[in-house]
Amino acid sequence: MKLRDLAGPDFPEVNDVLAGPVGDLEITGLSSDSRKIKPGMLFAALSGSKADGLSFIGDAAAKGAVVAITADPVKAGIPVLPVSNPRRFVAIAAARFFGRQPETMVAVTGTAGKTSVASFTRQIWAKAGLNAAQIGTTGVVSPTRNDYGSLTTPDPVDLQQLLAELADEGVTHAAMEASSHGLDQSRLDGVKLSAAAFTNLGRDHMDYHPTIEDYMAAKMRLFDTLMPKGAPATIFADDAWSDEAIRVAKASGLDVRTVGRKGDYLCVKRVEHFRHKQMAEVHFNGEIHEIDIPLAGDFQLANALVSAGLALSTGAETKAVFKALETLTGASGRLELVGHTKDGALAYVDYAHKPDALEKVLTAVRPFTSGRVMVVFGCGGDRDKGKRPIMGEIATRLADVVVVTDDNPRSEVPEAIRSEIMAAAPGAIEIGDRAKAIRHAVGMLASGDTLIVAGKGHEEGQTVGTTVLPFSDHVELRKALEERVS
Repeated sequence: MKLRDLAGPDFPEVNDVLAGPVGDLEITGLSSDSRKIKPGMLFAALSGSKADGLSFIGDAAAKGAVVAITADPVKAGIPVLPVSNPRRFVAIAAARFFGRQPETMVAVTGTAGKTSVASFTRQIWAKAGLNAAQIGTTGVVSPTRNDYGSLTTPDPVDLQQLLAELADEGVTHAAMEASSHGLDQSRLDGVKLSAAAFTNLGRDHMDYHPTIEDYMAAKMRLFDTLMPKGAPATIFADDAWSDEAIRVAKASGLDVRTVGRKGDYLCVKRVEHFRHKQMAEVHFNGEIHEIDIPLAGDFQLANALVSAGLALSTGAETKAVFKALETLTGASGRLELVGHTKDGALAYVDYAHKPDALEKVLTAVRPFTSGRVMVVFGCGGDRDKGKRPIMGEIATRLADVVVVTDDNPRSEVPEAIRSEIMAAAPGAIEIGDRAKAIRHAVGMLASGDTLIVAGKGHEEGQTVGTTVLPFSDHVELRKALEERVS
């Protein structure tokens, strides 16, 4: 593909240059990673938190790059195109280069629930007879693949290549997570969205966003920048930030559809909670639907309603949607029941690694716990330090037994991280070794208790320093339950 066709009309600042010989350059691929450059490719010299891509233009040229994209004009051995937003250029150029996406793309943003909503939406579509896929924190799931992943929102080049692959395998409907990082860094700017959703907002990524308002503004790029006017926006109505999401969506000319107890699209009138499910009465389009959702926790009902809103907004038939809600399978590591003791104490794994999520999961299990609520958790290193005492306070306020352990300490001293949690967690037990912490908690379980092992969810490794060691909360929790004699 010629460079001028790759750039298209979206970047008028380089129209004059592209009208000349440079525009005739044949581009064989593109990347922002100089290590991936091959002859004929475009190199995007992006500025990152750890390195500046300008430093790698020489390396890219030596490997065969024929042009570089930058934010500022620089001299190099290959043509350099300075554009106002290099990240957006890469996202749009990648979409043109690969040229194929599933016909119906939806994206969901928010602090918690993105993975579950993407998963539930895929499941509803599939039950309705559609070829569906999901992309997000737990990886990629489609009719032909189930690939483990690590990034909530992939690099735009990887994302567009993936979308082309999904389209080629026959996927017509795909749901993806939209993280604040991904939105802020324009990773989704080349995705053609049919609908989008907002779940909630709580404290997270304060090491990246200066304020909670900046964090919300990054989330709202999904509505005010990426969505076409008139497209449906499903918004959970019962969150503290719901009104702001509704305001932005309406101001952006979107078709706002709210769900929840305050919802005007899907309205919950009554809920009964059980240990493994919940029964809900939901009003939609003048009719009352009574549904049994096979998942515990009020927040899972919220996720299911957002997913139903997305499915209904993209053409799924009403009866099929509500029937599918009764067969939902929870996303890996999202209040996932791993096992139980012989006397009936339940043990769950949950991905809650931020204050709001921890509060929601501990609150969710209380109604069906006749004994004690117990939690094992820690906080990651090289991330928002301010949330550590907040999570310590939440754990000791909402759980009867708290075990503070290591999460992914990364480059920080694990003891220092735990001490910051323990300062706000009086009475908590401190056990640094995560496997030992899990075994200790399982050993304390009595009839009627509920244990939550929180923080890592689906992850299969623990990052210590720069090394990722094999570790799974699921595996360790199962081993601890098996080892327990009674």
